[in-house]
Amino acid sequence: MSILISRRAFAIGTAAAGLAAAGFSPARAQQAFFRIGTGGTSGTYYPVGGLIANAISATGSAGVEGLVSTAVSSNGSVANINAIHSGASESGFTQSDVAYWAQTGTGLYEGKDKVEDLRLIATLYPETIHLVARADAGIKTVADLKGKRVSLDEPGSGTIVDARLVLSAYGLTEKDVEPEYLKPGPAGERLRDGALDAYFFVGGYPTGAIVELSSTNDITLVPISGPEADKLLSEQKFFSTDTVPDGTYKNVGETKTISVAAQWVTSAKQSEELVYNIVKSLYSDESQKALQAGHAKGKLITLKNAVTSAGIPFHPGAEKFYKEVGALK
Repeated sequence: MSILISRRAFAIGTAAAGLAAAGFSPARAQQAFFRIGTGGTSGTYYPVGGLIANAISATGSAGVEGLVSTAVSSNGSVANINAIHSGASESGFTQSDVAYWAQTGTGLYEGKDKVEDLRLIATLYPETIHLVARADAGIKTVADLKGKRVSLDEPGSGTIVDARLVLSAYGLTEKDVEPEYLKPGPAGERLRDGALDAYFFVGGYPTGAIVELSSTNDITLVPISGPEADKLLSEQKFFSTDTVPDGTYKNVGETKTISVAAQWVTSAKQSEELVYNIVKSLYSDESQKALQAGHAKGKLITLKNAVTSAGIPFHPGAEKFYKEVGALK
């Protein structure tokens, strides 16, 4: 992470020196900072956020003039929305379900203040619900979690809410398992040590932490499918069907599951012009090539996917761009 920061600092410094040599002052360049709250460094949000930050910054080949964007590691969806709401961050990544709950004051945000000014920049890619289990734990279906040691993720995360919904769909509650409340990293370590039977993780595949775990330990992905999943999909519209392809993780076959959408969100208070230029940069040919080459999920960050699963209003700047290019009516 420190190497990434030092390289970015060098690139930014070099760009600033070039502007100065050409006779431009920082004021004339109208420099703007745009942080992107991501997630843990072992997940998918962080590397994808770094790719996007590099693409839209002034140092990128199709970047926004004067813009300095950085990917910031965080605790994920809820933390990113809270940071946007408080003004501590300009933008962040979130699960589509968490964004909807925050903006409407439902679900995870029931009884809390609504984040009514939360706005969508773009839907990025599907976030798969992984139910990771030790291969020798005897867990073939979600119903087999009964009596097992299962991590649901930490309180306040989007994953824990989704995990509870999945358990409920199969007739289980937290009382039916031996619950633990760990982040994916520590959960993976405990599973590796035999102290945990399974854990939930929501993120785009392949996720580095599970790739690493499967390289040293025999694991399975438990399918979330069948009539129970179908009922859940009909009740919770932010879920979609998904499939983890064979070989995504070592010795793990194709697995049917469900997903939510990864979304990039901001505040309605952000400048319409700035967000318009950021979205225009993101979907330029140059940025699209960089995203496709940089990460497996980068191939899914397309204009077509950008306007899907929009459970909250678009930021006016993003909406203006999407209407101009015909992605939105």
